[in-house]
Amino acid sequence: SMNNSSPDFQIRPIAQGDREQWAILFLAYGVFYETDFSPEVLDGVWKWLMNPSHPIKAWVASGDHGLLGFAHLRFHDDTFTAGPAWFLDDLFTSPQARGKGVATGLITALQDHAARHGGGTLRWITGAENTTAQSLYDSLATRTSWVMYEQEIDESS
Repeated sequence: SMNNSSPDFQIRPIAQGDREQWAILFLAYGVFYETDFSPEVLDGVWKWLMNPSHPIKAWVASGDHGLLGFAHLRFHDDTFTAGPAWFLDDLFTSPQARGKGVATGLITALQDHAARHGGGTLRWITGAENTTAQSLYDSLATRTSWVMYEQEIDESS
């Protein structure tokens, strides 16, 4: 059964000292989506997260023995409302910490941040085959009927 007393982790904004453990979790997240993040990608994303004026922010779940998970949140302007909106870019919980409320805690922190910064819609996507995550997400948000497309565009010279 779920232990409803204080969880054995704390949710907080990411900090400079989290670089090494965040990178381990981010690489594991990439493996889940069959993506091998290069050192350049790790450095680039980390620079964004450490830049207070960048639209992507991060939160971590911190336990007694280090980080248990992370979430990356992007602010953007929403044309349907002419107001703020939010995109949960990445969410990952280390396998040994699953089922303890880490993902829910991280999403709650994002909701709190959005509420303090104008509200608006929080959206995210997950893999169609990731049914474990979907069962949690179905309890937290509305599943949409949108279909996502992507296309790689080379930089023009």
